[in-house]
Amino acid sequence: MDELEKIDILRDRLGIGYKEAKEALDEAGGDVVQALINLETKDREPCERFWTRGVDILGQIKTLLQKGQGYRIKIKQGERTVVEIPASLGALGILGALASSEIAVLGAIASVAGMFNKYTLEVEHTGGKANSTAGENNI
Repeated sequence: MDELEKIDILRDRLGIGYKEAKEALDEAGGDVVQALINLETKDREPCERFWTRGVDILGQIKTLLQKGQGYRIKIKQGERTVVEIPASLGALGILGALASSEIAVLGAIASVAGMFNKYTLEVEHTGGKANSTAGENNI
């Protein structure tokens, strides 16, 4: 079997390009089976790390949502409640802001607008007791 046939085998089995298949075949000394093993091992390690990190993040999100149950976030202007949302939804909004720079910029603009309009941010336990209130001119 010539080198091109070996490269084609690697490409067909793993869906990789000629360059990557050629490099893997050269590293394995022309052994197709060893090249397959090397490529599968190389591809699996980042996926396993990604999977593990994803599971960790989902666990953190689940914990955050559980802690957020029973709390509400209120945005007020004076005594008037403008917006009231569950704290767990607010936490998801923060995660969205961390994931997207556009949402983060929009949040920053909204915060500045809130400060100028004397809005306050209040986190309240559903039992009715306010746990913390942002000072005037803060949101």
